[in-house]
Amino acid sequence: MRPLIRTACLRARVRAMATLPTTAAFSSTRAPSPCPSPSRARRLLFAARFLPSAPPPPAGARAFRTSAAAAEAAVEVGGVKIAREDVVKEDDPTNNVPDTIYSKIGLQLHRRDNHPLGILKNTIYDYFDKSFPGQFVKFDDLCPLVSTKQNFDDVLVPADHVSRSYNDTYYVDSQTVLRCHTSAHQAELLREGHRHFLVIGDVYRRDSIDSTHYPVFHQMEGFRVFSPDDWSGSGMDGTAYAATDLKKTLEGLATHLFGAVEMRWVDTYFPFTNPSFELEIYFQGDWLEVLGCGVTEQEILKSNGRTDHVAWAFGLGLERLAMVLFDIPDIRLFWSNDQRFTSQFSKGKLGVKFKPFSKFPPCYKDMSFWINDEFTENNLCEVVRGIAGDLVEEVKLIDNFTNKKGMTSHCYRIAYRSMERSLTDEEINDMQWNVREEVKSKLRVELR
Repeated sequence: MRPLIRTACLRARVRAMATLPTTAAFSSTRAPSPCPSPSRARRLLFAARFLPSAPPPPAGARAFRTSAAAAEAAVEVGGVKIAREDVVKEDDPTNNVPDTIYSKIGLQLHRRDNHPLGILKNTIYDYFDKSFPGQFVKFDDLCPLVSTKQNFDDVLVPADHVSRSYNDTYYVDSQTVLRCHTSAHQAELLREGHRHFLVIGDVYRRDSIDSTHYPVFHQMEGFRVFSPDDWSGSGMDGTAYAATDLKKTLEGLATHLFGAVEMRWVDTYFPFTNPSFELEIYFQGDWLEVLGCGVTEQEILKSNGRTDHVAWAFGLGLERLAMVLFDIPDIRLFWSNDQRFTSQFSKGKLGVKFKPFSKFPPCYKDMSFWINDEFTENNLCEVVRGIAGDLVEEVKLIDNFTNKKGMTSHCYRIAYRSMERSLTDEEINDMQWNVREEVKSKLRVELR
């Protein structure tokens, strides 16, 4: 889990940059386009011609799809009702949100007290309540639909940053996204007058498929503002004072979660903090990145009515820490409703070790194809997820070569495995056939 959007964490997927429309104001529910809705075939043709680096999202989730009733029912988050048509817009070529992602909106695993993520969230709450009584306001029910301005511009993400690409972010339309990080709410909370706050919520990123990555995960953002009176007698300037307080606070949090462990600070880069740091702990024989943080850029504070103030901010991924604290081996398990999983965890009990209840064997299927200039691995993973849902465990590049004509071939190994039951040969073969057809159709590659 990546605690904050940053160049290092997004792995600089330069091959994936897509040209996107410019930012504009946000509306959580948008009026229909004044243009007549084209047929699906015409929409795909339009996207193919005018958005060559951002092919339309996979539409053929035939083998794994939520029920029609679940997909159509509106959900409410933070007082905002969100219907499928608000998020999945099949006639909008700038939309790349599939039904599998819409189905996660409103589930809010972090608000379930008996869930590992809820247990971890409440443990962190306890730390801040004891360390800063009555100071930190908590927000865990904010709407995940945000404007591109909130998600990127307000936190100084550069215009050419890879995180803005269609390949990395779920776009509802050219001006609205599913938030990539909880920092998307930072500016609005500052403008509302909040000085100390924690924001927790589900965040959305198109990503690879393996045991530690999932397109929906949960983050916590912490923010604390200082006025000149706070550091005037410290003998330090505002930046040094904030950085010192930040490190002390987060070292205390790490001890609260992991006990007495060795820690180290690593200098890093984030667009919205300077200086910026990562906190690592030595845990179970290895160095583990716990979170990213830093002293907030002055431009953010000045833009939101906090001139002459300083602040610190941190961000952490709940799944990343919960997998370590609870010994949960696969990130898909967090979404399981199987009682053999859910019954193992209780409110207030941090660090109860997960006991595996099944070890069903994986089934591997290989697929080779000639790629084109627009191909990206994230787009491949979206197609596979759209077909197989949580039955796909991993998509891994196992071979590639370029022939004398300059054509490049990739071979991917897809691992199918259910966390709850054995898969039949028939359903695996059906999924793989559908994957091959969708990859050929949607990604416009030539199968080998």
